Amino acid sequence: MNRELDATAVPAAAVPAAAGPDDAVRRTSTVTIALLMGVYVIDYIDRVMIGVALPFLGGDLGIDKTQQGLVVSAFAIAYMVFQVPGGLLADRFGARPLLVVSLVAWSVFTAATGFVGGLVALLAVRALFGVAQALFPGASFKALAERTTPQTRNRSAGLMLASNFLGAGIAPLLVAPIIVAIGWRHAFWVVALGGVVVGLLMWLCLPRPLPREVTELDGAGPDRATAAAAAQAGPGQVLRSGIVWRYAALFACFNMLNYGMITWVPSYLYEARGLSLVAAGLSSAVPLLITAVSAVVGGWLMSRWFDDRARLLVVPVLAVSAVLLVLMLMAESVTAFTVYQSLAMAFSGLATMGILGMPIRALPREMIGSGMGLVNTGGQLAGVLAPLVMGWLAEEFDFGAAFAFLVASTVAAALLALFTSSRPADLRLGAPTAEVAP
Repeated sequence: MNRELDATAVPAAAVPAAAGPDDAVRRTSTVTIALLMGVYVIDYIDRVMIGVALPFLGGDLGIDKTQQGLVVSAFAIAYMVFQVPGGLLADRFGARPLLVVSLVAWSVFTAATGFVGGLVALLAVRALFGVAQALFPGASFKALAERTTPQTRNRSAGLMLASNFLGAGIAPLLVAPIIVAIGWRHAFWVVALGGVVVGLLMWLCLPRPLPREVTELDGAGPDRATAAAAAQAGPGQVLRSGIVWRYAALFACFNMLNYGMITWVPSYLYEARGLSLVAAGLSSAVPLLITAVSAVVGGWLMSRWFDDRARLLVVPVLAVSAVLLVLMLMAESVTAFTVYQSLAMAFSGLATMGILGMPIRALPREMIGSGMGLVNTGGQLAGVLAPLVMGWLAEEFDFGAAFAFLVASTVAAALLALFTSSRPADLRLGAPTAEVAP
């Protein structure tokens, strides 16, 4: 039984009449998306700042690049492993408790990062940080499913996910000057305080879920029979869905680019190109901020034209992104490198909602937490592999070999998307086979 106040049985008349049902729905959706965007921004600032701090942290603690990659991967391993448990907990206890507990807990471990004295302690703290953050994605998708309408869900999810890139882009601009001014340890303490404040706002301001009849739409999302069967079967049924596993694999290949760029571009610009830390932070932030805009555009394109044919959007933009990454590898100046990186990530950003939009739209409310937890597990496998593999390649060969790995993973994502169905009917878990469109 969902411990959070359940509005699935609340009649439409329960929506405050003074504002009108439509106004109440819009207000609920707007406040929810604004809060989730704010939390995702602080989420990614907390997550990405380790990449900005690595050159100083590595020097102070005496750890080489391969070990630095392992530090990032320690977070990613824990974050990946606890995605599905986090989603199941969100389906069991509701979105609000998981959102707040996750945010406050990861802020504590962000602060703890500033106290570590060696590699072992750093690995332990970053792993616990990953566990805390893993509670958040499933709960955020559940909050989205319960508080938006099917017609606006892809656009809303696009805004929510764009805030990932916004936070990743803000992080170098915010964190690099703080590190230069007061040191890397103090920078983790300052950012942790911001997370606690945002967690308090989430607890106080997150609206109640909307009535079920508002969040479901026959012909666009799971129908009532599918939802009822899903509720009876339980969230664990999603773990047996082949199409959800394929989306998880696709997200794994796709997310290599994001994790690779976030983790290693600041070090590359600082060490290989000779930029100052602040200049490296600025150069690495620009592509991420551009990607935030392209993710919003991708969400709009999905809602407008590609809801039932996502691969028509995903495959071409990933192919273009791979070509731009090759040009980035060949760039002779920092400016050219940043321009090609920005364009490559902008095109990949357009594919974000193509890859995630269909499960977000099609999964029943009863399964949205566990379903997206499984999909995000695939995405976070990239967080385990990309930092570690790229760190090893940079150590054994050079940064060119490390970035070439991202070209290969992006091509793999495009090929996998070509053979992955994007039909909402294929994701109607719990529906009788005869009801699934051919």
